[in-house]
Amino acid sequence: MPTEQPFWKTTALADMTKDQWESLCDGCGKCCVLKLEDIDTGAIYYTDVSCKLLCTKSAQCTNYEERKSHVPDCVILTPQTLDEVHWMPESCGYRRLHEGKDLPQWHPLRTGNKEAMIAANHCVAGHVTTETEVAEDDMPDHLFDWDHPSTI
Repeated sequence: MPTEQPFWKTTALADMTKDQWESLCDGCGKCCVLKLEDIDTGAIYYTDVSCKLLCTKSAQCTNYEERKSHVPDCVILTPQTLDEVHWMPESCGYRRLHEGKDLPQWHPLRTGNKEAMIAANHCVAGHVTTETEVAEDDMPDHLFDWDHPSTI
């Protein structure tokens, strides 16, 4: 008897319901950490400094529905904007599916909870400082490779 495939394997990103789309977010918070761009090379460097709206303990936005009005450069992900957000982390479910890859084994849609993601060191919760606590000139001192975390 064949097993039914999960929706992310059978439904195009552009055809997903709002609930399906939102569930692709693993809640890691990596997209909400501040990034620095090398103006010469275009390389993007992640930091361990989060957006002012990110709860540093849970890695959840404290005002998700109104985030764009509080943080004007916050990017609202849609199937149409995925080509523009090359800076999304390699582990991001949206990015992975857009690139034709599958969700990682630790993704909450596969495991039913966030514990596997946390155990795999793919969550910023408890490992970031909010941007209100770090001077802009000190940002280069806060670089962190969230896509290849060793032991956090």
